[in-house]
Amino acid sequence: MNSRFSSAMPPDFAEATRLTAAGKLAEATTLIQRLLNGTGGEAPAASTPEPSSSTVIDVEPVHLDGEKPQPAPGPSAKFAGRLHPRPRSGPLPGLGETLRDLAARGMPAGFDIGGGFPPPASDPLPDGASFEAKSHAGPAGTRDYKLYVPANRTGRPMPLVVMLHGCTQSPDDFAAGTRMNAAAEELGFLVAYPAQPSSANAQKCWNWFKPEDQGRDRGEPSLIAGITRQVMRDHPVDPERVYVAGLSAGGATAAILGSAYPDLYTAIGVHSGLPSGAARDLPSAFAAMRQGAPGTAPGMGADTGSSGRTVPAIVFHGDRDGTVHPSNGDAVAAQAVAHPAAGKAGLRATVERGQAPGGRAFSRTVHADPSGRVLCEHWTIAGAGHAWAGGSPSGSYTDPTGPDATREMLRFFLSHRNDRAGTA
Repeated sequence: MNSRFSSAMPPDFAEATRLTAAGKLAEATTLIQRLLNGTGGEAPAASTPEPSSSTVIDVEPVHLDGEKPQPAPGPSAKFAGRLHPRPRSGPLPGLGETLRDLAARGMPAGFDIGGGFPPPASDPLPDGASFEAKSHAGPAGTRDYKLYVPANRTGRPMPLVVMLHGCTQSPDDFAAGTRMNAAAEELGFLVAYPAQPSSANAQKCWNWFKPEDQGRDRGEPSLIAGITRQVMRDHPVDPERVYVAGLSAGGATAAILGSAYPDLYTAIGVHSGLPSGAARDLPSAFAAMRQGAPGTAPGMGADTGSSGRTVPAIVFHGDRDGTVHPSNGDAVAAQAVAHPAAGKAGLRATVERGQAPGGRAFSRTVHADPSGRVLCEHWTIAGAGHAWAGGSPSGSYTDPTGPDATREMLRFFLSHRNDRAGTA
């Protein structure tokens, strides 16, 4: 075994490596699944909020230019009958982080530990809209991305949302599952979807656990920031309204980007992810996913920008997530409110309880300053696993019964501007 990991590798994980080297791939996969979902790795049970304490959260659409929006279209007939996610075999997303080293030791070409399926069919684009594949090259390498440009645009600077997919996903899959393009068409903003290739990670996970991919102006953060700036150069983007969100490994990377580029990103959304600095290698990534991240300080593991601003964060996590322990959501929120600037603001926390229409109960903890400006929202979804809340079953790893994470993230994002954009 590679000496970088042998001293810290859990014994059962070492056994999985041995099984893989012996060609016993099914046995190795079963063992690692058991490690992630076995005793000690289950999320703690959470009580369901009492109906009498429920508060319905207003998710009325926000129009970017102050005009009254048209009602959002209902689900297309194409997906109206697809009420359940497609079954998927193999481990849940996030496992790819722990398997990359195994893959490098000789998994045969075409072996898909995550259980592949064809990419989702796309809805027809509205006249005048585009969803095109592009590429960005920088000192750290090259990354492809897809960019959605809505038909609903006026030529005035628009907000930009950067969306980071989870393990085994693709930009098309993530766009379908989150319905972010439909929201962009309704509200008028751009959406960029950076793509992680299997050449960088066998399961297409963002490498949030590697030190070289946790800092400013190096590694994967520099590539994602480069994609963001490339879109800003090529299209009319409001530099004060640039946001980044992600799921699982993508959520962990969004947390890193908020810490490393507070001058570029106005706010972040972390769904089923981990805090910045949660891990420094594969063994610590495995431990953080299963048991929760150790104590992490704001900006830990990342080179912060020079502006020193507090980056607002909205966090979603299911309390039955067996892939990324729910305590990681607590840690992301704790990082947001532990920033020194946040401490000076005299934040107060309030907790609201509610229930998605016909779906899951949730609690929402809001951290706001005395003026009412919200720095952090932390949503805990009762009974939910590792999936995008309120997502469409046309994409992978979605929970249609949850509150609408896409709509809530946009509401949160669009209430914030970065008045220090471009200062660093």
